Amino acid sequence: MIERFNEGNHAAICDRLAEKDSDLRSILQAYGYPPVWTRTPDFPSLIHIILEQQVSLASAKAAFNKLSEKLGAISPQALLELSDEELRACYFSRQKASYARHLATMLVDKKLVLENFIDAHDDVVRKELKTVKGIGDWTVDIYLLFALQRCDIFPTGDLAMINAFKELKGLPKETTKEQIVEMAEQWRPYRSIATYMLWHFYIKSRNIRI
Repeated sequence: MIERFNEGNHAAICDRLAEKDSDLRSILQAYGYPPVWTRTPDFPSLIHIILEQQVSLASAKAAFNKLSEKLGAISPQALLELSDEELRACYFSRQKASYARHLATMLVDKKLVLENFIDAHDDVVRKELKTVKGIGDWTVDIYLLFALQRCDIFPTGDLAMINAFKELKGLPKETTKEQIVEMAEQWRPYRSIATYMLWHFYIKSRNIRI
């Protein structure tokens, strides 16, 4: 059975993690519960995540909003009908335009069916999504977290999460991702919610507006 987090169980899971880990408890004490960040499990969400690769959230949102204005409803077929110039006008780099087109083509050709992921194992989702050009582990992790709301995802490719972990735990900068993964084992099977707590800490402690 696939376990998901949602508005109904989110706070209780945060409390359970806080009982295990005093550092996570300190986040709740200082900033309260993190939001339950979610997105719909569909093509527009995947496009948005691709746009977020290695850029600021604000830049990605500007590009996504521009695409929304252009197309209205963002669908694979509609995106494939846009020219290179039209995608550039929506702030897509040449590389991300290529990624978006490959994803759209796979969906139109039924080589990828997003609806099948709703009840699929995390590893199956990861394997299938990574057949798309430009989709790697970070993009899959964010989709599993935000769109599919899986409980035990730990996105080691996310710099904000890694930096928040080091800061919260007082770790040296040279601490490796492998060491962080090992330390995060105590949070299983709810590493997703621990990740949300770390992002919450990162955002609130820096007064970031999103």
